[in-house]
Amino acid sequence: MNSQVNYISTTATEVDIFKPATQTLPNRCVNTTCPYCGTGCGVTVDINDQGAPDANNPSNNLTLSGDSRHPTNQGKLCSKGINLLETLDPAARLLYPERHGRRVSWDQALGSAASQIRSIIDQHGPDAFAIYCSGQLLTEDYYVANKLMKGFIGTANIDTNSRLCMSSAVAAHKRAFGSDTVPGCYEDLDIAELMVLAGSNMAWCHPILFQRIKAAKAANPAHKLVVIDPRRTASCDLADLHLALKPGSDASLFNGLLVYLADQHCLDSDFVAAHTQGFDAALNQARRSTPDIASVAQICELPASDVETFYRWFADTPKTVTAFSQGINQSSSGTDKVNAIINTHLASGRIGKPGMGPFSLTGQPNAMGGREVGGLANQLAAHLELDDPAHRDLVGRFWGSDRVASQPGHKAVDLFRAIEAGKVKAVWILATNPVDSLPDADRVRAALQQCELVILSDCMAATDTAALAHIRLPATGWGERDGTVTNSERCISRQRALLPASGEAKPDWWAISQIAQRLGFEQAFDYQAPWQIFREHARLSAFENHKGATLRDFNLAALSQIDADAYEALQPTRWPITTFADDGQPQGSARLFGDGQFFTPDGRARLLAITPRGPMNPVDAHYPLVLNTGRIRDQWHTMTRTGLSPRLSAQCPEPFVEIHPLEAARQGLDDGAIARLESRWGTMLARIQITDSIGQGQLFVPMHWTAQFASLGRMGPLVNPAVDPLSGQPENKQTPVKIEPFNASWYGFLLSRDPLKPISMASCAYQVRATGAGFHRYELADSDTPDDWRQQARRWIARTNTQEDEWLEFSDPAQGNYRSALIRDGQLQAVLVVGATAQLPERDWLGSLFNGQRLEESEHHSLLSSCPPSGSANAGAIVCACFGVGRNSIAEAIERQGLDSVEALGCALKAGTNCGSCIPELKTLLYNSQQGSTLSA
Repeated sequence: MNSQVNYISTTATEVDIFKPATQTLPNRCVNTTCPYCGTGCGVTVDINDQGAPDANNPSNNLTLSGDSRHPTNQGKLCSKGINLLETLDPAARLLYPERHGRRVSWDQALGSAASQIRSIIDQHGPDAFAIYCSGQLLTEDYYVANKLMKGFIGTANIDTNSRLCMSSAVAAHKRAFGSDTVPGCYEDLDIAELMVLAGSNMAWCHPILFQRIKAAKAANPAHKLVVIDPRRTASCDLADLHLALKPGSDASLFNGLLVYLADQHCLDSDFVAAHTQGFDAALNQARRSTPDIASVAQICELPASDVETFYRWFADTPKTVTAFSQGINQSSSGTDKVNAIINTHLASGRIGKPGMGPFSLTGQPNAMGGREVGGLANQLAAHLELDDPAHRDLVGRFWGSDRVASQPGHKAVDLFRAIEAGKVKAVWILATNPVDSLPDADRVRAALQQCELVILSDCMAATDTAALAHIRLPATGWGERDGTVTNSERCISRQRALLPASGEAKPDWWAISQIAQRLGFEQAFDYQAPWQIFREHARLSAFENHKGATLRDFNLAALSQIDADAYEALQPTRWPITTFADDGQPQGSARLFGDGQFFTPDGRARLLAITPRGPMNPVDAHYPLVLNTGRIRDQWHTMTRTGLSPRLSAQCPEPFVEIHPLEAARQGLDDGAIARLESRWGTMLARIQITDSIGQGQLFVPMHWTAQFASLGRMGPLVNPAVDPLSGQPENKQTPVKIEPFNASWYGFLLSRDPLKPISMASCAYQVRATGAGFHRYELADSDTPDDWRQQARRWIARTNTQEDEWLEFSDPAQGNYRSALIRDGQLQAVLVVGATAQLPERDWLGSLFNGQRLEESEHHSLLSSCPPSGSANAGAIVCACFGVGRNSIAEAIERQGLDSVEALGCALKAGTNCGSCIPELKTLLYNSQQGSTLSA
């Protein structure tokens, strides 16, 4: 590190080393964390304060890279992380408090919110008020919100969108271990000899962790990877075995594994006898449902030989990690599925030791931090139990409150049902978008529309939920926030500010504290800085946490006296953190349960007798297909941030539906056309992708699109609202649906330098917006054809007409083709391409014309054909979002340079050399090229 850099480090000693003693120089380096998935990658941002600040482009003086010293990613970032600076768009931010759509002062907004909350509580009781928050919050925000609700208002009506992604894992951990404990750490991924991915497309959803598995396989030829997923995903590219089981049959697969381990005498009988309870009941129940491999194969619709291979590898490989995620959790029997996995690890003694154990992969950056502070409606802070009177007494004494909630609040889905029923009359939504992310989402929207008071805290101005809020409070966003997050391996890391707050944005903990003070709780919420909140959080974790019934896993005792300087220098550390290293720094714990001691009353883990169950709403004659949902590589949640990035929007610009070729033929669906999906709860339009990566009778759609980006592309309205009775987690993976063609009379796309007015596009049923580099992209289709395409094009494109405008136009009504382009001051302003089928020209070269100052004459002539002039560069659709490498560039490099491997492509173009998420697509391009050469020969 250059000694002229003022380095905000992760250790106190490094602050002393890298901060000059005599002067503050203009260059700074800030270490923070990525705000996306639960991996928790470290990010380094170099700040050049010598450059002139640009309010319209706050990233102008910033350079971002992975933090090479963060233990999680060691300098690597995925495509989303490496493009974070593209999402810092002040034009998209909520900058000022608003009340009923009008800008007001903070004092007015907070005063109005507090007075209405107080009035509702006084009239209807504390349970008439609720908070719905998010794994996007920092731990300090989460802590203050839970303290206010459960400790002082006296209601547990606070839940979180983390309910939608990992609450089944929480419930299963507590049943098995007596605590919500993730036993292992990321180093276990490095040294395991068998990795089992259950319901996890880690290659796309946790790509940096997947790179660790790839490195482990490269270092150990004996390493095996098994992927358990109904779909063939990018993770299968590295797999030694893919078990494409019947959707929802995971519990049967792992029950069968328990039986196999017993029959093959591969159990750890000593561990079972000394450290567990419930083994006999669990095994007997497993035998009843899955007595042998043949029965498992039949239930899971798998080849018996594949089931046997998996079981044999598991039995023969002590160093086995089973990592599971939403494919397991998001089920009406998700808790049982997780316990079926844990059973196999407990019975074989594979827990708490290097390279082995069950491993829950959380979806959000601070889902774990929310669990630490009691973010779920059935928890108290510091892993204390809401239904335990002793725990309630402990928390009440620590907070100095006699109002601690005594019964669980409404879990996420039920919370919005309570709003619909009028039982909850005021809701404060923080950092989440439930109108899109919750199941049966149109019903959620209707509930909020009739709610008496909706308060929203968000950093973004335009979300589908924001449109329904009476009071909107501007929150600081990534790059402005200061606090901590905890990743999937219990590692607490700092998120540090590198920019001033946009507009009048404030931290969420500040806004919550201000409301609390206005409600009469001034002394308990007199926080001036986030380190004070974190210290209180750490002190509560250690409070009476030493013996008997109050002994618990979550303990930050070594941080309970932390001050501002130590908080600033806090290094990534895994809890529990109860001791200090030789250098005086707090020392974390890599693994738990290595001593065979658990947090149950008798110290023994519990094996659960699992009876596999099907979905609560199975398919039938009217809705014969099973809908699966999930993430895509380059987008995050409801796209409020990633949707601002041209690179991240390029790889997959539209919502799509994957369908098997035989299923598509049965339904009369064509690849690239548009389909209409319908469930008992709602509808959706999506672009058809015919692929054999999904089984017959199944469909897959991504979760990310909202009404801000797609007119009818929201997944949420379709999804089954059935929930796991133990965890309250929705069944996002098994919604019964039907699919049919959307009978479009025309298809088109429109590229425009300026965003189009929504009103002007209202007549078009299918419209999807994506962000391009210097332009906005709209994919369009409708069943009605305009009477006059020329007039329609001008209504859509031309905000104002000037005498200098130049219109280029081509029309072929007989073939259903129309094209027009508007050129203003020599620059391309907009181009519209319409055809009778979905087979339209590529968009990439046309999009590149918005980057030039003035169009060349040759480009004028080529505009309407959408084909670049001879000799012009056309990189093609983005494949590698990390480095912006297009499909055509890759194909050209393969052909001209004779490249024959992913490694060669990486050397030539850098594609695939960062997070590796695009490697499966690179391999496909290489394979297609080689097949073409073979056919030519």
